[in-house]
Amino acid sequence: MSNRNVMLSEKVADQILKMITLEKRFNLGDKLPNENELAEELGVSRTTLREAVKFLIAHNVLEIRRGKGTFVANNKELNEDYGFSELDNLLLGAMDLFEMRIMFEPSMARYAVERATDEDVAEIVRLGEILQKPITDPHARTEYDQEFHFAIARATKNEFVVKILSIIYAGIEVERVFSLVTKEVNQYTVVDHTLIMEFIKSRDAAGAEAAMRMHILHAYDLTKKLKESNKEKSKKELEEKILETICNNTEIDIPEEMFDN
Repeated sequence: MSNRNVMLSEKVADQILKMITLEKRFNLGDKLPNENELAEELGVSRTTLREAVKFLIAHNVLEIRRGKGTFVANNKELNEDYGFSELDNLLLGAMDLFEMRIMFEPSMARYAVERATDEDVAEIVRLGEILQKPITDPHARTEYDQEFHFAIARATKNEFVVKILSIIYAGIEVERVFSLVTKEVNQYTVVDHTLIMEFIKSRDAAGAEAAMRMHILHAYDLTKKLKESNKEKSKKELEEKILETICNNTEIDIPEEMFDN
């Protein structure tokens, strides 16, 4: 077989692997379409398709069931996502969290301005001044960030606001999300927290409400971009990891009944 045909068959093997691992068109144990249909879909000859299938059978991706056809092997590694779905779910949860906060916290800031005592304002300003300094440690930044928002919640003089904020913050590991984008988080939080602090300090309810909305929208947009970036990156890295397991071709005989025509 020429090198060109070898390269083409390996490319086809890669396409079939993607159908199984990334596109999830076929699950473990599923039967592949018959030879003519699959060759037509992939735009290759039956000979090239047979070589690609031989490659995948040799590496426990596909298996032949005599008299029945070719099936996806019961190889659990084909369903392995190497932790990428966990990160994707984390980012999706963070986006839901920020969406909920957009609904809730701008109004919280308005009520805080209208009801805060001088002592409440002094505490918010104290925490705001701490947050004006770039904090590189994600854990410390998250702690001060939450203290700042809880100080605003307490200033509303509504106990349920504090309780609801606690529930919202308990819903997702924001620290893990922010640790992925430390530089970007520092850039927007310094400005945003300063604006919120100054509006509360000057007793500007409308300004505090708008600044809080902008602040949380920044976090939402950053998480959305991170999720989109992770989706592309994880697909590429997942493909590379899976392909590491099939890097060496092994010669085996493919019987004529490999596909049920």
